[in-house]
Amino acid sequence: MHSILVCPGTQNGLSSTGSQENQYNLIKDRYDGCEIIMGNLEITQIESNWDFSFLKTIREVTGYVLIVMNHFQEIPLGQLRIIRGNSLYERRFALSVFLNYPKDGSNGLRQLGLANLTEILEGGVQIINNKYLSYGPWIYWQDIVRDNNTEIHRDRGRCTHIKTQHAHTLHTGDLCSTRPLLCVSVTKTVCAPQCNGRCFGTSPRDCCHIECAAGCKGPLDVDCFACRNFNDSGACVQRCPQTLIYNKQMFQMETNPNAKYQYGSICVSQCPTHFVVDDSSCVSACPPDKMEVEREGQRQCELCSGLCPKVCEGTGAEHRQTVDSSNIDSFINCTKIQGSLHFLVTGILGDDFKKIPPLDAKKLEVFRTVREITDILNIQSWPKELNDLSVFASLTTIQGRSLYKRFSLMVMHIPTLTSLGLRSLREISDGSVYISQNANLCYHHTVNWTQLFRGRRVRVDNLNNNRPLAECVAEGHVCDPLCSDSGCWGPGPDQCLSCRDYSRDGTCVASCNFYTGFPREFAQPDGECVPCHPECKPQHGKASCTGSGADECVVCANLRDGPYCMSSCPTGVNDGQKGLIFKYPNREGHCKPCHHNCTQGCSGPGLNDCLGTARLAITGIALGVPAGLIFCLVLFFLGVLYHRGLAIRRKRAMRRYLESGESFEPLGPGEKGTKVHARILRPSELKKIKSLGSGVFGTVHKGFWTPEGETVKIPVAIKTIQDSSGRQTFTEITDHMLSMGSLDHPYIVRLLGICPGACLQLVTQLSSQGSLLEHIRQHKNSLDPQRLLNWCVQIAKGMFYLEEHCMVHRNLAARNILLKNDYQVQISDYGVADLLYPDDKKYVYTDTKTPIKWMALESILFRRYTHQSDVWSYGVTVWEMMSFGAEPYASVQPQEVPSLLEKGERLSQPHICTIDVYMVMVKCWMIDENIRPTFKELASDFTRMARDPPRYLVIKVRQWWRKCPDPLLFHVFDFPSQLWFQRSRLSSVQTLPERSEVRGSGREAELHEEGLQTGSLHRTRFGSERGIPRISIGRHRKLSTASSPSSYKVWTAQGEEEVDHYGYVLPGSPDVLTAGGGKVEEYEEMTKFGVVPSGWEQADYQNLPVKGRAVSEEVGSGRCAGIGGYIKVCAGMGEPGSNTSFDNPDYWHSRLFLKPDAVRT
Repeated sequence: MHSILVCPGTQNGLSSTGSQENQYNLIKDRYDGCEIIMGNLEITQIESNWDFSFLKTIREVTGYVLIVMNHFQEIPLGQLRIIRGNSLYERRFALSVFLNYPKDGSNGLRQLGLANLTEILEGGVQIINNKYLSYGPWIYWQDIVRDNNTEIHRDRGRCTHIKTQHAHTLHTGDLCSTRPLLCVSVTKTVCAPQCNGRCFGTSPRDCCHIECAAGCKGPLDVDCFACRNFNDSGACVQRCPQTLIYNKQMFQMETNPNAKYQYGSICVSQCPTHFVVDDSSCVSACPPDKMEVEREGQRQCELCSGLCPKVCEGTGAEHRQTVDSSNIDSFINCTKIQGSLHFLVTGILGDDFKKIPPLDAKKLEVFRTVREITDILNIQSWPKELNDLSVFASLTTIQGRSLYKRFSLMVMHIPTLTSLGLRSLREISDGSVYISQNANLCYHHTVNWTQLFRGRRVRVDNLNNNRPLAECVAEGHVCDPLCSDSGCWGPGPDQCLSCRDYSRDGTCVASCNFYTGFPREFAQPDGECVPCHPECKPQHGKASCTGSGADECVVCANLRDGPYCMSSCPTGVNDGQKGLIFKYPNREGHCKPCHHNCTQGCSGPGLNDCLGTARLAITGIALGVPAGLIFCLVLFFLGVLYHRGLAIRRKRAMRRYLESGESFEPLGPGEKGTKVHARILRPSELKKIKSLGSGVFGTVHKGFWTPEGETVKIPVAIKTIQDSSGRQTFTEITDHMLSMGSLDHPYIVRLLGICPGACLQLVTQLSSQGSLLEHIRQHKNSLDPQRLLNWCVQIAKGMFYLEEHCMVHRNLAARNILLKNDYQVQISDYGVADLLYPDDKKYVYTDTKTPIKWMALESILFRRYTHQSDVWSYGVTVWEMMSFGAEPYASVQPQEVPSLLEKGERLSQPHICTIDVYMVMVKCWMIDENIRPTFKELASDFTRMARDPPRYLVIKVRQWWRKCPDPLLFHVFDFPSQLWFQRSRLSSVQTLPERSEVRGSGREAELHEEGLQTGSLHRTRFGSERGIPRISIGRHRKLSTASSPSSYKVWTAQGEEEVDHYGYVLPGSPDVLTAGGGKVEEYEEMTKFGVVPSGWEQADYQNLPVKGRAVSEEVGSGRCAGIGGYIKVCAGMGEPGSNTSFDNPDYWHSRLFLKPDAVRT
């Protein structure tokens, strides 16, 4: 079979390249004699009726065919059989013909001439707006396209009739003229149902081979007009012969001697010049993880052993027309240029239009690493500082895959150029050379260009208009004498194409260091000087080596082992046959084997010359030390594993006893059995280790619980309860004990066991982190608002659970809240008081440990304990948390607390709390227990606050003050006898001593953020602590009436809020809802930014005595009094004459949110 000429296609679309004559010549040079076009066939904007007869040989186009805006009458593509459509015009059409006629005149496309086109594998057909084309739209395209659903756009043209000839042919000639008719065979739609593709007749025996495309002349794979997949020497195959085949007899893969490579749709035995082999295909460039190498005269892609040589994109595209200062850095460390390199005037001297500065000549040094250019090197401008092209000294190959007017190397119009300096260039794969109009260029005449060219279309008559040869010779610009007749690239022995004698590292030399010099050398067949092996001894007057190996030395510098020169004899080397080999050097410097019984080396041939005793001792020590360390490590890890297994068994036992329980028979008639989680324990199962502390009702010990029948010891907390009066015994199990044992909630301490006896022992889980009171005292500087508010939520939910189970705590305080982990707290000591004093009247407070400061007023006065009295204790507990563990009423004796509460005094507002949080505490301390919020409401209210912690608690204020040293302006209202400040904080909650210390240098405030002239509503807080100014973080916040009991969002046991796996409320910004689901009206404390009164330091605070001034008395029988450190409120005790009743929440809101035009009463 004759060789098939394959030509590359174009991707220009509707754009043209220069004049019409130039474009026509480019098309003719590209496609003359071509049979297969690898790419697209584009013929556009040819307005003259040129001769396109050179297209008659084209049989196949792998891309699309585009014929647009031409004035000729016919395209001679009569041999075109198949359009593969690997690339489509506008991503839709494989054949597109439109607008082929002039605006004026009668010229234009009249017939397509596609008489043999019978297959379009991919894409549709578009034949529109061709004024004089009369028959093309009538072709039966459904028979030609493979996909019947593809797009076919066509005009009906000038003729309205059509004639047929034979049963399976269709006229496609000029039906409106007298010219002979051309017919296209119908090869698909007339086929028998048994045919899978094309056919050459209507009979079932006339089916084409499955690999055929465009029809056939017989049933065999060699009868196809074109191949669907690959053409292997005339036969259509599914794939080309692979490089490796499986040997069924040897059960292994072997090299296929008949292997071929896939080149488009052809199987070739060798890839074309511009392509490289990648596995079984011919590719234009290797993939990123492979590099191009030459093996047995063929370029191949091989996996990179490390980092692949860098391949960089060339220039020439519209966005990258030339090398310039904007893209020069992209060529750093490049070894191969994929494409071309263009050096134009706009790149070297800069482009003012695109605002690109001139190129620094020093930056051209980045091209010293370039070894190959796949397309062309075009140099039309060059820096004046450089007189050669030596920056391309490493360039060895210009492939010329895409040429510019048949040229692959162009150097022109550079007056400063004196030599080319391309010292490494050895191949120009395709294309010719154009070196012209370089007024001072020499040496190019000497180059034997013929030995560089590899292509078939090479011309060497384009070296003109440079410096005359006579002038170059007269001035001594000739090659170095060491260069051969092949010429040179410039002056010096390093610019020779080849050397006359020898070369060393690319530089020609007269002789190698055969007899003198260092290192000694030998010459390879190509004349390259190569140094001898370092173990070769330099000889005088004769050669030192015959090659580069250690076995090619004439005389060894040290020792010789067989033919090899070595620095020392082998010791303990495994030869693969006899095992380890030991040798010693003799007097002649030859290595000889030791005695066969020597196992550690030797100093001579005898058995007595063996080395071993001392080395054995050293080896024993060297091995013993690591062995001892390994033994210690093993013991350590075994101990760790033992303790870990013990901890796992304890956890499993604890989990098993937590999940199990006991059912007790009813203690009374008509009652149901109770599911009790706690177990009835024996005293022998418990062992106390050390005391953890004592409280009002007993002592707590750390201990171990060893369940009966178990060997594992579970660490627990044992609380011993004993009635000092002796009136109460604990020998019998009571209903209250069973009730305590049946409680199970995440926020209460689980009761594991009950041990009755003379003293009652309650066994609970051991909390390693201790009580909440100790924690907040020790970590006061690291607590954040989110954690404090979540703890409030958890305590409220735990108390609500106790309330649901009719369990009154009686002793709620921060000391009785245990920390399970950093994010979860649990309530302890619930129900213990009922164990000691089932009758409330017997509970007499005589001990100094009595928690009077946490008790509600009705519990102190009337011994009445309810869930609402626990709410009072809850408020005190929250106060402890917000005060970082401070003792409530620290300066007051316990016996004075009842009278203090009756007078209306309450704990002061903690420094970190806003008014919203403090108002919740105040409501918990209402005289009337029915007005106090429930635990359900408290959980809902603190859940709402936990979603926006910084709005309700302000902790880190000192750090913010240090970051903001600038003075702040304070803006206040000018109310008669009172000032209201920006921070949402009740001014009357400060202690009397703190308020008396307010000074100008110790004020704290927040800057307003916007609306200085519009009277925006802000809140400000003043105060001092030890004379250090503190500034609260300024944010525009709103206060809402949602803190009133009627506006609590309903909280359910399931929990509607967003929580994590600890039950921890996550920050968010939900709308504040009323009980009815509607929006709550929001208020802001009103601050007018006007002139600050001169006497603002003497601001009056409502219900707060100021130092140096008597406390005013309100009209009525109720009196207002206060002591230092606590707020004073007018309790009134329900007296009708009082207008400041402590039990009226609306009173507090009315005093907090006064309007500017309010009338004082």
